[in-house]
Amino acid sequence: MAEKKAYPLRINAEVLDAIQRWADDELRSLNAQIEYVLRDALRKNGRMKKAEDSNDDDTSS
Repeated sequence: MAEKKAYPLRINAEVLDAIQRWADDELRSLNAQIEYVLRDALRKNGRMKKAEDSNDDDTSS
């Protein structure tokens, strides 16, 4: 498993609420949903190689 690093995130309350609802719908934690969305954006924009992307469906966070 890749090393996890803590990062404080300031985020608009409306955005956070929307991400929380989405996470609930997908049965993920809020943290896992944020990471999923970031990984998806990185992959779609060619910023992340497939090897680094091996556990993006991990819902245990």
